[in-house]
Amino acid sequence: MSDHVCAPGCNHPSHGLTAQAAGEFAQARHGLGRELPADANASATAAPAVPAAATPHTARHHYLPATDKTVHWGYFSAALAPQLEIDSGDFVTIETLTHQAPDDAERMIRGDPGAESVFLWTARQKNVDRRGAGPMDSPVGAGGGLGAHVCTGPVAIRDARPGDVLEVRIADMHLRPSGNPLYAGKSFGSNAAGWWGFHYGDTVEEPKKREVVTIFELDATGERNWASAVYSFRWTPQTDPFGVVHPTIDYPGVPVDHATIARKQEVLKGYRIPIRPHFGVMGVAPAGSDLVNTNPPSYTGGNIDNWRIGKGAAMYYPVAAAGALFSVGDPHASQGDSELCGTAIECSITGTFQFVLHKQGTLPGTALEGLTYPLLKTADEWIVHGFSYGDYLAELGASAQSAIFEKSSLDRAMRAAYRNMRHFLMTTQALSEDEAIALMSIAVDFGVTQVVDGNWGVHAIIRKSIFPGRGG
Repeated sequence: MSDHVCAPGCNHPSHGLTAQAAGEFAQARHGLGRELPADANASATAAPAVPAAATPHTARHHYLPATDKTVHWGYFSAALAPQLEIDSGDFVTIETLTHQAPDDAERMIRGDPGAESVFLWTARQKNVDRRGAGPMDSPVGAGGGLGAHVCTGPVAIRDARPGDVLEVRIADMHLRPSGNPLYAGKSFGSNAAGWWGFHYGDTVEEPKKREVVTIFELDATGERNWASAVYSFRWTPQTDPFGVVHPTIDYPGVPVDHATIARKQEVLKGYRIPIRPHFGVMGVAPAGSDLVNTNPPSYTGGNIDNWRIGKGAAMYYPVAAAGALFSVGDPHASQGDSELCGTAIECSITGTFQFVLHKQGTLPGTALEGLTYPLLKTADEWIVHGFSYGDYLAELGASAQSAIFEKSSLDRAMRAAYRNMRHFLMTTQALSEDEAIALMSIAVDFGVTQVVDGNWGVHAIIRKSIFPGRGG
């Protein structure tokens, strides 16, 4: 963890902040205690109000790098010690690393001290041993791979208590450049079509069950806003540095020996994939002290995998543990709704966030009253999330962390999204249930967020422009 606390607009070289990011930080700081500029729609319309947060202090800007000492891999827990403690209104720039980086270590790890520290794994040393919420003596590796994501944090917010709501504003995002001088100015990402993908086994070419990894190249300078494929390869059994053979992608961060795979060049030749950077995993700690697998999302957020959770957006999370304990990871350069094959373009990204705490007593009569699900606000839309099980840890009992992978369904996720949007409209607009149902059918877009994370998701989108005017 860095001890550096930034002055307003700081673009300290070690941060990797762009001049644009520094300017946006200063602009956002100036607007503390007000709605984000994204809420400034046409004067004739207004989005549902959220409570104004008290910000009596001057906001500070902190920096949290990703190293083997600042990440936790594959699990959430209210028992985790915070890497940083901040006040409501503060900004934090947080580095995040993709767990898929070892698919091509030359491009995504080599020459990057932070990534090298996290992914270091030799016959005698494994810097981040636990990877997942499973047993430490699992035959596939410590933690069992029951949770795939490298998460940076947690960040504790002073005075956050269960019943409060934490607002997380994404002020900026930028791709992490390759540390290898051979690839200066470039970033890289990996898409794994894995055994957990919705498509797996439902294919027309042989072998019907295969795992394929595709490596993508991106422009770290920001001059090009698209990604292009470099090559792909079929997963072959990989032997990790401890001698364990992985016939499938069954444990995160296994170094791929490129002498054992056959690269297929010129895949997706000529295709330009528009990038829309976002964080697949963002959320606060669930209640209790157990280790919780990062793969299934829940009411406190986590692995939602909604590509709209990007720059300029704000997420609202019900606080379930003291300090909230926010963590972020699973950075994506691009992804489609459903994340069909199991992953996105998994690409390391640095984000700058502002944290605003809304105390329980300020919530009545606002959009956050009775919030029991992750709520997303973008420049033009409000988006509610529904999962097969909203709080699967409570709903499925002692075997919840295994049962959730057997019981998920889109029917249940759609039902949850409907109920959550109904609550949102009845609470924020004072609509009757009949009015809310009519509005949902004619003006709300329901979409499949993801079908690959154990707890499947459906999101419901309503545009702010349809709300009646509130006098500006």
